[in-house]
Amino acid sequence: MVGTKKVNSNKITLPEVENLGRGHLACAGCGAAIAMRLTLKALGERVIMVFPASCWSIIPGFWPYSSFRINAIHAGFVTGGATASGVRAALDVKGDDDTLVAVWGGDGGTFDIGLQALSGAAERNEDFLYICNDNEGYMNTGTQRSSATPLMAWTTTTPVSQPKENPKKDMMGIMADHQIPYAATATIAYPEDLIQKMEKAKRIRGTRFIHLLSPCPPGWRIPSEISVKISRLAVRSRVFPLYEIENGRRYTLQEERRIVPVKEYLKLQGRFSHLSESQIEEIQKRVDEAWERLKRRARC
Repeated sequence: MVGTKKVNSNKITLPEVENLGRGHLACAGCGAAIAMRLTLKALGERVIMVFPASCWSIIPGFWPYSSFRINAIHAGFVTGGATASGVRAALDVKGDDDTLVAVWGGDGGTFDIGLQALSGAAERNEDFLYICNDNEGYMNTGTQRSSATPLMAWTTTTPVSQPKENPKKDMMGIMADHQIPYAATATIAYPEDLIQKMEKAKRIRGTRFIHLLSPCPPGWRIPSEISVKISRLAVRSRVFPLYEIENGRRYTLQEERRIVPVKEYLKLQGRFSHLSESQIEEIQKRVDEAWERLKRRARC
């Protein structure tokens, strides 16, 4: 295996700066609000962040008010990668090499509607950081299915009588195939790890991609107080393993020693409450196969 390390093995001091202010409109327990606060701590103030249509088109507040203490550009659903490319080009013309250009897109604007622009930018190795806030559905518009929605999950467009029939798209694999300098997964349950990966990505030039799992209490049908717990179980069940990919080839897997059955992750979420034991076993089998596949990639 190219590399392994224990999850959260290095303790760090979280930056004191707060670039997400009070008064935002996120739901109670919103994983994305915690993730945004941590992300902006890591990236600092010298950043221009592009926001394709998503929950974060609304959460900062309605114009002329904003809870952001950074420069933000709201973009169309399909244009995250293209808009960031243009912002980077404009800064380069001005000779500004110090300002970081970042994108914060949802899974709808990344896995689905914005994939073309992101793929084009990644193929050109445009110099920006793309953060996918993955809450596994179109949550801002009422919990519709996306290609990031897990297999057999309930959404308003995949009801209990006909839950999602397809597995979640392997977005990290897609980005690795672009051979970009850096890609990594992260969650709010491991804040030190999240901060370290953001800081690492900030120092790299070229296209960088962070896949950030963010529980959505109303969309996932969970109590607002367990968002961090659910994030931790996603890692411990290997539904959402933590790892890094450098240049599309070098994998570093972060081994979580306290592995739990997938059932422990699923049973706390109302969107999976309709599953039978045989369906849970099928999901467990697929998670195990995906983990083995990831380990084989790491050995190459």
